[in-house]
Amino acid sequence: MSNPKTFAATASIAGAIALLAAAAVPASAQQQQRTPQGWFKVCSKQEENDICNTQNIVTADSGQLLTAVNLIEIKGKVNRKIFQVSVPTGRLIAPGVGLQINGGKTQKIDFAICFPDRCISEVAMSDELVASFKKGNQLTLTSVNFQNKPNPINVALTGFSQAFDGPGLQQSEIEDRQKTLQEEVQKRQKEFEDKMKAEQEKSKSGK
Repeated sequence: MSNPKTFAATASIAGAIALLAAAAVPASAQQQQRTPQGWFKVCSKQEENDICNTQNIVTADSGQLLTAVNLIEIKGKVNRKIFQVSVPTGRLIAPGVGLQINGGKTQKIDFAICFPDRCISEVAMSDELVASFKKGNQLTLTSVNFQNKPNPINVALTGFSQAFDGPGLQQSEIEDRQKTLQEEVQKRQKEFEDKMKAEQEKSKSGK
């Protein structure tokens, strides 16, 4: 017979991942230039639970995930508050993810699970943590790669309070946003490819 606590933990993690995946795609440098970045909140209903996820996603120029921060509140049959940080794979597990606010004392967050494209660290989301985010200016999240080199990522806390305390986007709004972003990304990728092709042709003709 399944342990109720284990089931609750599994369900909450699965719900959090689903929200993260919905919000993180697509992502690219071109998108970042055209779309406001920063903190935003997504709310949805999964079975008998209402889930809100205040998040911030940082990507590389290639579109690869560098860091995703998630503050998740689950209400209903399961009641939990979770703070998660997602980083790329190829991390050392033991160091976890180091969290600093305004360069202060580092708090270690242990990894909870790894997927093929990311590893997720997790800790209970306390009122003190939320309050420190609201008062802070910059969040620094540091993981250690397989070469034993720290990879610090800075995340501005500007706009966090408004996102956390404000209303969440509904799933339909997220889907519309994704569609628009995907169209923008595809358009700019084609523009980039056309530009590179033109430069190559110009280079050849100049020889």
